[in-house]
Amino acid sequence: MALKVKAKEKLQKIGKYANSFRYVMMPELYSTLTQDKVIKEAALRSGVNQGVMQACWDAAGEVIKAWATEGHSVALPGLGTMRFGLRAKSCENVNEVKTSLIKSRRIIFTPDVDLKDELHNTSIQITCYDRNGEVVKRVTSSDPGTVEEPEGDTTGDNEGENESTNSGDNGTVNPEPSNPESGDNTGGDNNGGGEGPGSSGSMN
Repeated sequence: MALKVKAKEKLQKIGKYANSFRYVMMPELYSTLTQDKVIKEAALRSGVNQGVMQACWDAAGEVIKAWATEGHSVALPGLGTMRFGLRAKSCENVNEVKTSLIKSRRIIFTPDVDLKDELHNTSIQITCYDRNGEVVKRVTSSDPGTVEEPEGDTTGDNEGENESTNSGDNGTVNPEPSNPESGDNTGGDNNGGGEGPGSSGSMN
């Protein structure tokens, strides 16, 4: 079993490598698996009736939503934990504290060790496409399999804003999800240089 990645030769329009072509890597995504398909497969693997599995799935979902919205960090068996958090602006005066400072509410997932180990041990197969969409090379990864750690619970930015969560368990926070098909945040930086954290950005 392997993760499939595509490296596409793209024209960089801004940044350090503006007006040059660079190979930008991004995950190769398959179609979304429906809930019905997941439940059917889980029923087959466990030997449990599909109707029973559906009922258990629905009940677990309701419990997770209820407890997470009460401020708990809820375990997702075999996967990690999920909780809600928020992004909000900071203020100096307590009289300025109000809900309008909240920029967004967030769903935060923290993977457990077993899931990270599974990702670490999974090989990566890279298919390289030139600017015309032709396959020019295939590569099997020999990378160290480093899994990026989630960000800390509280971070600041240049506007003096910070991120707060409703967890009291010293958990961790995942960065905002990116669109892997865009090539901007996965396999390339926003300046088109392709050298952002967690990416190679170019191929020889």
